Amino acid sequence: MTAIDHEDTPVYLRLRALVAAAILRGDYRAGDQLPSVRAFAAEHGANPLTVAKAYQTFQDDGYVEVRRGVGMFVLPGAVERLCVAERERFLTGHWPRIRQHIDLLGLDPRALLEDRAIA
Repeated sequence: MTAIDHEDTPVYLRLRALVAAAILRGDYRAGDQLPSVRAFAAEHGANPLTVAKAYQTFQDDGYVEVRRGVGMFVLPGAVERLCVAERERFLTGHWPRIRQHIDLLGLDPRALLEDRAIA
């Protein structure tokens, strides 16, 4: 999954992170249809209502549109706007905790970036 794959993170947010990563990787581009709620739920062993809640966040944020009776489609510009939002979420939510953990363990951030962290 992603950096937010923690047991204390609500399931719908973990599922949302999976879809967000897929959009950012280019698995789903502008105009592409997301998997149906039922198909995504079956693939990930999740409750369809939980998947629907995750999908709803993308609709609320304007990254996808629902075509009644057809499905949910990625909107033009969604990738760029989602990237900006996910960067902000990482820098304000995840990075401070990661940085604290790096400091707690006495790791050298430069060595981490160069894959030389194991001492």
